[in-house]
Amino acid sequence: MTSTPSVAVIGAGISGLTSLKMLEDYGIEAVCFEASDRIGGNWAFDNPNGSSSAYRSLHIDTSKHQLSFRDFPMPEEFPDFPHHTQIKQYLDDYADAFDLLGSIEFETRVVHAERLADGGWELTLERTGSAADEADGRHTRRFDLLVVGNGHHWDPRFADFPGEFTGETIHSHAYIDPWDPLHLMDKKILVVGIGNSAADIAVELSSKVMRNEVVLSTRSSAWIVPKYIAGKPADKYFATLPYIPYAWQRKVIQAMQPMSAGTPESYGLPKPNHKFFEAHPTQSVELPLRLGSGDVTAKGDIARLDGRTVHFADGSSGEFDVMIQATGYNTTFPFFDREFLSADAHNHIPLYKRMFPPGIDDLVLVGFAQSTPTLFPFVEAQARLVAAWAAGLYATPDIEEMRRVIVEDEKKYIGHMLDTPRHQQQVDYFLYEHDMRTAEIPRGLERARTRRATASARVTA
Repeated sequence: MTSTPSVAVIGAGISGLTSLKMLEDYGIEAVCFEASDRIGGNWAFDNPNGSSSAYRSLHIDTSKHQLSFRDFPMPEEFPDFPHHTQIKQYLDDYADAFDLLGSIEFETRVVHAERLADGGWELTLERTGSAADEADGRHTRRFDLLVVGNGHHWDPRFADFPGEFTGETIHSHAYIDPWDPLHLMDKKILVVGIGNSAADIAVELSSKVMRNEVVLSTRSSAWIVPKYIAGKPADKYFATLPYIPYAWQRKVIQAMQPMSAGTPESYGLPKPNHKFFEAHPTQSVELPLRLGSGDVTAKGDIARLDGRTVHFADGSSGEFDVMIQATGYNTTFPFFDREFLSADAHNHIPLYKRMFPPGIDDLVLVGFAQSTPTLFPFVEAQARLVAAWAAGLYATPDIEEMRRVIVEDEKKYIGHMLDTPRHQQQVDYFLYEHDMRTAEIPRGLERARTRRATASARVTA
């Protein structure tokens, strides 16, 4: 690797943008390849690259106070829970403020990323959209380092139930509004799942104005978190303390949860098969009201499908016109050969500090985590490490130590969680950021210094 490595970044969503910004802070030039004609990834509504899961009515579930980048706060005039168009504007302003657009090659898809035998990467690139007419097919370029930030909320994961449903089925990823892609009025609708998207869609479609019958099916049920407590965004009160055992903090939070939001079964949901914070909670003000008002009916897991009839695990059944599966996403890297790097069938991929695949010292992944309670500062923290790594100021430990720490960290962050594909990437932002800032980055700096000193001694000898 040269002293100023050439760096490629895949994706211009929040992971790619923060990585570009931090790399430039360290004086390292990088090129970002974005398949779309715009930045924002998941937050670019109706994104031409198909990556956005945003629906027309979407507001963020994390308040702006927790979601803001630490070095670029959200505008004071933004509401507590901004609309997706405001988040997109925020990202546009971020890119303008740090002059990032000149480092992004838009409408350029990374078709294949191949790691070379002597280190470094060869990327096969393809022009997309309007730019496709200006290029002569595919071409390749080489880089020393590769930063992957293509996101993990774009490849829909469908549940597999016995039997066949003959009504219309879509994933929540495809849902835009009650008229796109399906006309959802005067329908019997089954929403499968109970994450934030499932809650929002069930609430929207169950309005009496829509004249629908809406049933929400959930295998595990969920604890519902209010958006406001005592007139302030609830997540302003949330912070995990790194000096107190995590298990103790969970017990306190579990004891307090029923006092703030009640138990799920009190407003019609099945009893959860887990304690609070043993699965990702669902944040919704309106879902309990819709359940309590009878506008949404909750059911447990689906036992089997028979045409338009859905049989539930409790022995009941119902006829439906439409099934909307809000059942999560696969973690996918379409530019890598599967045997090189891929998540398993359970969505698990072992990464050191949720970033580095052991044994591949010129590759880093950014943003591949389900961070509680906030994602943007989490990605920002990872991007700082990316820049230090690219500048030679951080080094990972040896492979065996990386594997040991991966197991240790997964026990810490997901050992208490339900063993589901959704929770394979769960982390607590406050614990993660504290570990990176106070322990991992200083240790990585010392490892980098030791390796440079060793290499220099060998050259001298």
